Amino acid sequence: MTHRIVLALLLALTGVAVRADDWPQFRGPTGQGHSAERGVPLDWSESRNVSWKTPVPGRGWSSPVVAAGRVWLTTSIKANGASLRALAYDVETGREAVNVEVFRIRSAELLNPKNSHASPTPIVEGDRVFVHFGAEGTAALSTSGEILWKTRFPYQSQHGNGGSPVLYGDLLILSCDGSDDAFVVALDKRTGKVRWKTSRRQPWDQAYTTPLVIRVGERDQIVSVGAYRAGAYDPQTGKEIWRVSYGDGFSNVPRPVYGHGLVYIATGFQQPSLMAVRPDGTGDVTRTHVAWTLRRAAPLTPSPLLVDEEIYVVNDGGIASCLDAKTGETYWQQRLGGEYSASPVFADGRIYFLSEEGTATAIAPGRVFRRLATSTLDGGALAPMAVSGGAIFIRTDTHLYRIGKTS
Repeated sequence: MTHRIVLALLLALTGVAVRADDWPQFRGPTGQGHSAERGVPLDWSESRNVSWKTPVPGRGWSSPVVAAGRVWLTTSIKANGASLRALAYDVETGREAVNVEVFRIRSAELLNPKNSHASPTPIVEGDRVFVHFGAEGTAALSTSGEILWKTRFPYQSQHGNGGSPVLYGDLLILSCDGSDDAFVVALDKRTGKVRWKTSRRQPWDQAYTTPLVIRVGERDQIVSVGAYRAGAYDPQTGKEIWRVSYGDGFSNVPRPVYGHGLVYIATGFQQPSLMAVRPDGTGDVTRTHVAWTLRRAAPLTPSPLLVDEEIYVVNDGGIASCLDAKTGETYWQQRLGGEYSASPVFADGRIYFLSEEGTATAIAPGRVFRRLATSTLDGGALAPMAVSGGAIFIRTDTHLYRIGKTS
């Protein structure tokens, strides 16, 4: 089965309607880091294969999303506190097309030096853009920059905001995990009004994850990872379907991935692991539905990547691993060099890892490690890359790049 067919099937399962070359949400069309694009550059540098490079004001670690000829980001600019803004750039030229303040907060002080006040990634659907700033607020904009609605769900977050929203039909669904309150909430995407809100089970704590829509049998599920446990919810009602616990795990960041009848969940800090869970159970499935667990070199921040029969992870210290997706058998582990926060991406038959230092490593998927290229840009990079229109879009701490074949 070709990767394009796999991508089409994933899009059908999630119900996402996008053009083939769009990258409209965190981790792309399916939310799992896959692109069907061809002709994507293998390597690049500041002087090669850079179609354009444009400065991005302020500080933000939301990933680029690409739709209808524009690249969207969010950022935070110090100005009598912090101005939380939505930005859009023309795909062909890099020129700024939209720059609008969505929220203003009193303090620009960072709760974690590695984070920002604008870390969740926008979602673009048709003529609407949905932006999220964690406990500071959520909003819908038109693609021309008009604010259509705004809402806010306050909770105490130790390290600021992180997780991105997900769309399901006419719902915008958020995971909100703080030390004082934790819940999953579904909003009417047209109005911002609450359609359902489900509290996490206690005890709760902070987490910074993005939900994933999956289909199990004849039923859709929203898988949402929180502190101490992950749960699957009925997307129409918010009713919990199943849950799996992992002891001391909290401050979770990675988005889960799904395939081979398994959901792959990173358990967070204290005792980091990667769990493969069968999602066809009900209630507490911790003792009955965990197929395997990886405990060595599990990621705290980057999401896993599923390609064919293997699953790939890179931990924050730069150790990449390739595992059998069905059994958890480790085929290889390799130190890439550098530190990692960005989730890996699969495009044009290659896997790309992007380090915090701005170095990208391209490898061939497979059970033997094979490095294909190493590329470096100026500046740091914590946000995953986006892939659209035969190009790669990378956000550094100062600039947005379009990487395309120029020679």
